[in-house]
Amino acid sequence: MSGTKLVVGVDGSAGALAAVRWAARVARARRLGLRLVHALPELPVPYPRADPTYVQLLEAAGTQGRAILAEARDAASGVEAETVLRPERPADALVAESDGAALLVLGTPGLRPLGRVLVGSVTVALAAHARCPVALIRPHAGEDEPSAEGPVVVGVDGSPASEEAIAVAYEEASWRGARLIAVHCRHRDGWWDTGTAAEEYARELLAQRLAGWGEKYPDVVVDREVVAGRPAERLLDFADRAQLLVAGSRGRGGLGGLALGSTSQALMSYALCPVVVARPRAK
Repeated sequence: MSGTKLVVGVDGSAGALAAVRWAARVARARRLGLRLVHALPELPVPYPRADPTYVQLLEAAGTQGRAILAEARDAASGVEAETVLRPERPADALVAESDGAALLVLGTPGLRPLGRVLVGSVTVALAAHARCPVALIRPHAGEDEPSAEGPVVVGVDGSPASEEAIAVAYEEASWRGARLIAVHCRHRDGWWDTGTAAEEYARELLAQRLAGWGEKYPDVVVDREVVAGRPAERLLDFADRAQLLVAGSRGRGGLGGLALGSTSQALMSYALCPVVVARPRAK
């Protein structure tokens, strides 16, 4: 991935602090800068901007924001972190911050009783429209941090989004010293062809998509998996034992559209490991 810094969006939540700690470890290992960003909340009050009450509320929000950034900086132990307080809405601020970043890192809530993370609209918007890959980190139950063991898993379907995901996955597997599992799911309109010809075609397609990457990253051991089933379900199966899951995003349109593929949203909601969502680079 390009860029010389990791950007972390912080809001004072446990998920955001988990994201800061994860990003700090990555920044130390990769010798990247770390930038912690807090966006001031919109003030839902009927006061004009010149009203003294509005000014007081804005000052209080700034004071709270600086305290949130100070706590986040303390969580980034061992890394000299830059802190930034921005006046825009969170989605607008973090999209702007993602320009030139190596990775935008966001925290998510812990799993709910049914095993699902409630991914907010800002997170979905950023995963769909950020100008760099987006990592989603959630607090873990039973352990302090996400596991640093296991393979890196990437979903491969031949789309431009998948091509960017492959690039990110190889780079991540290389610096982590991890095995890479490249997964292609044979699924069309609700039915699965289990014939030999279809299996051979899928394996050839997967080999074509991975061609050339082995020469660029000769240190990465790759397992190629062709499986039948819905992509989200099968990728989540592999993610159960992974340290990182990488997926493509077909995000499009303006921030208000929040367009993101159903597979990406399912992975963001249910994966037990950190998820990196990669979009095709702008031409």
